Amino acid sequence: MALESPAAVADRLGGTGYLADDALATVAFLALEMQRPLLLEGEPGTGKTALAEAIAESLELPLVRLQCYEGIDATQALYDWDFPRQILHLRALEAAGSARGEQSVEEAEKSLYDARFLLARPVLRALQESPAVLLVDEVDRADDEFEAFLLEVLSTYQVTIPELGTVRAATPPIVVLTSNRTRELHDALKRRCLYHWIDHPGLEREVEILRSRAPEVSETLRRQVVELVQQLRGRDDLQKPPGVAETLDWARALHHLGTAEIDIETAAATLGALVKYREDSERVRHALDQMLRP
Repeated sequence: MALESPAAVADRLGGTGYLADDALATVAFLALEMQRPLLLEGEPGTGKTALAEAIAESLELPLVRLQCYEGIDATQALYDWDFPRQILHLRALEAAGSARGEQSVEEAEKSLYDARFLLARPVLRALQESPAVLLVDEVDRADDEFEAFLLEVLSTYQVTIPELGTVRAATPPIVVLTSNRTRELHDALKRRCLYHWIDHPGLEREVEILRSRAPEVSETLRRQVVELVQQLRGRDDLQKPPGVAETLDWARALHHLGTAEIDIETAAATLGALVKYREDSERVRHALDQMLRP
């Protein structure tokens, strides 16, 4: 569904609970209009993956997710063959052949590589099901060879399966790539994409995000949560400062405990929703003790 302006994109995303600022709404609009992949970089928890999910929901399109990891290759992204079913098919052919005469080896081999035995992985699924949103999550975890493969696919929106031929997307999928910048991506891939860095939101925007995503949390509690999280992000001794996702989790955890106003004891008891490293827990517990002490 075409959207006529960045403001329309922001409104549509807002309907899913995702609040995009002007710059993000503009680059998302351009990616849709120009049919270019959108590369999002930023700290974990800033809403990169959530944007792809919101785009799919707002446009009522299927979301196909490819989670990258160290050692991933084209097979995990494209397709594989259903080996157990092929074996069963081969046995069925042998049984049928012995009953009515021998089938040629060439015919048997050809029947093994039929489309019904093809296991489509995310990239192939996105090409087959498009229009769809293809999310390539944490592409920085993959290696150079996989980047080159992605670049080729994103340049043509087609793949060739030797046994079946070429699969070409009738409509290019909407592609969103995310990176936590654990390593630099190659310029060739970046040039293929429109780029945007997503930073942690300011205080008022984060309060607005909580109001949209966690309306059950009281205004007093959500503002207090965001103010504390914003102060924690300003520290330089945390392995992983809390992102928006952690802010939401912490606010919801406090709400479920019936907290009207954060105190030291409740804050310490719910730190598992806010930080994920033992060392960070100790530092944050000490920091909150100082922040919340009368």
